[in-house]
Amino acid sequence: MNTSQARHNDKTFAPSDKVTVERVLFHNRFGITLAADMYIPRNATGKLPAIAVSGPFGAVKEQASGLYAQTLAERGFLTIAFDPSYTGESSGEPRYVASPDINTEDFCAAVDFLSTHEKADPGRIGILGICGWGGMALNAAAIDTRIKATVAVTMYDMSRVNARGYFDAMDANARYELRKQLNTQRTEDYRNGTYALAGGVADPLPEDAPQFVKDYHAYYKTERGYHPRSLNSNGGWNKTSALSFINTPLLTYSDEIRSAVLVIHGEKAHSRYFSEDAFKQLKGDNKELLIVPGASHVDLYDNMEKIPFDRIATFFRDYLR
Repeated sequence: MNTSQARHNDKTFAPSDKVTVERVLFHNRFGITLAADMYIPRNATGKLPAIAVSGPFGAVKEQASGLYAQTLAERGFLTIAFDPSYTGESSGEPRYVASPDINTEDFCAAVDFLSTHEKADPGRIGILGICGWGGMALNAAAIDTRIKATVAVTMYDMSRVNARGYFDAMDANARYELRKQLNTQRTEDYRNGTYALAGGVADPLPEDAPQFVKDYHAYYKTERGYHPRSLNSNGGWNKTSALSFINTPLLTYSDEIRSAVLVIHGEKAHSRYFSEDAFKQLKGDNKELLIVPGASHVDLYDNMEKIPFDRIATFFRDYLR
């Protein structure tokens, strides 16, 4: 584990004078080194409840996850915002690979790190996943009993959207054609010794772009949220990453999560159905679905008037005691 004072000028959000920030490194069980920013409440004493944050899918820790981690640290939690495997400042080759197994493990590795950190209370650890990492967070909560509380914000089920398309519009024949296309790409990648990228958020936008794509553009492609290491701001994921999601349903055992879960989504989000359907699978009286009035999918990345930080902090205080 290495730490150094984190730089503030590479973030997409303003630094807070209520926290200190350290750059930390830890590893997962696949041997990949994960880079994170640790946010520590100023003047904090004793072992603190701790939260690991990641997402959105195709973002880096200097974007939304860092904003969430910083804001929760202002409320008294020890937090880390980490870059997933193969992305950002984390290691892993080839670059820009996503995996339902490895990326779930990234959350569990963050719990490893926090469980052994001198400032964290190992009995009070939570996780928070944004967008595609909301689904990874639920999958991690299903496997990792050390996680006492999980928040999934503006969640995507990446297995479902890759296998069925948006709004479940893809049937078995279309899925077969997609597999053929992706496996042809595998051959080309191997022959060329490089890995083709799927492309980040479209820029310039086509005239007929749906509103949610316009919302992504307004975040990832403008000064508001652009970051040079963000996949969505630039060339996107390795194209063939979709293959593993198609055949690996993320939320198979989510009905066995016994720890507390808070699922948050925007009322006007195109992706709202992912959270509503995922919530239906959860069991127990320590599960809650919160729909934010008037909010879109991307509003919950960085809109401080829409993100229900007070409710998130209360949830974590209640279950990380």
